[in-house]
Amino acid sequence: MLAFAARRLAVSLALVWVVATLVFLVIHMIPGDPAELLLAQGGVAPDPALVADLRERLGLDQPLWTQYATYMGGLLQGDFGLSLQDEHAVADEIALRLPRTLELVATAGLLSVLIGLPAGVLAGLRAGQLTDRILSGIAALALSIPVFVIGTLAVLLLAQKLRLVSAGGYVPFATDPLRHIGLLLMPAGTIAFGLAAVVLRVTRGAVLEVLEREHVRAARARGLPAGAIIRRHVLRNSLTPVVTVVALHLGALLGGTVLVEFVFNWPGLSGYLVRSVEARDYPEVMGIVLVVSAIFVLLNFLVDMLYAVIDPRVRQG
Repeated sequence: MLAFAARRLAVSLALVWVVATLVFLVIHMIPGDPAELLLAQGGVAPDPALVADLRERLGLDQPLWTQYATYMGGLLQGDFGLSLQDEHAVADEIALRLPRTLELVATAGLLSVLIGLPAGVLAGLRAGQLTDRILSGIAALALSIPVFVIGTLAVLLLAQKLRLVSAGGYVPFATDPLRHIGLLLMPAGTIAFGLAAVVLRVTRGAVLEVLEREHVRAARARGLPAGAIIRRHVLRNSLTPVVTVVALHLGALLGGTVLVEFVFNWPGLSGYLVRSVEARDYPEVMGIVLVVSAIFVLLNFLVDMLYAVIDPRVRQG
């Protein structure tokens, strides 16, 4: 197990280095001079002397390989550089906003599993029956509605019509735990609505596949109780695809919660990324993209470890 984990960890670290290099190169291939863009006002070309001075202060006058070495050296120390807009530390801003987005995505993932997994198992065990048709129909409906529509409808119905919750906003957990949870549940539920449908469909398919395997048929033939068959054989063997789907979707959601954070005024990392792209603040964009990519790689590493626990045969690969 340790050798397997060491191999996967080495691959993950190599992927993070590749991503950091690609992000650096792609950002520096974008046309336009950041110094000129920062100094330009009202479409008037800035003073060339001011542009040259700003390029020197930002290190943009250095050769590309020198900038790359400085960039990678900073990453090893947890330094993502300074914002081009106000020269604040990018790492500090990411450290402030990332936990909020992680909390939102993790809560959505937990809700989707708590709802989608049992519903998928039930649909698989009742395949072709009324229960299966109802659950599959709800899943199809959930997948067909865009997340911003779900969020808007939730605000209109739950916040404005029924006045059960606040329309949006953010309060630190330490300040008011109950209000924080109340403000968190609606955006997290909005994300979980579609993700739970994905979990349901994947779980249903996995359950149907496992039910057709020889060892499950043999267990039925021996007269084992249905509950024991489900616990020992069906659930364990159905978890692998569910783990994969949830992990990949959570990784994608880290950078894809822009609309939800906007609708519910949740001050997370996605809104920060949009602002940075609009301002063409390269250090901010590189820092955010790299952090999101590193978390995505970490999720894949954790999925590999879960595979090894669920199915020991994976460790031989």
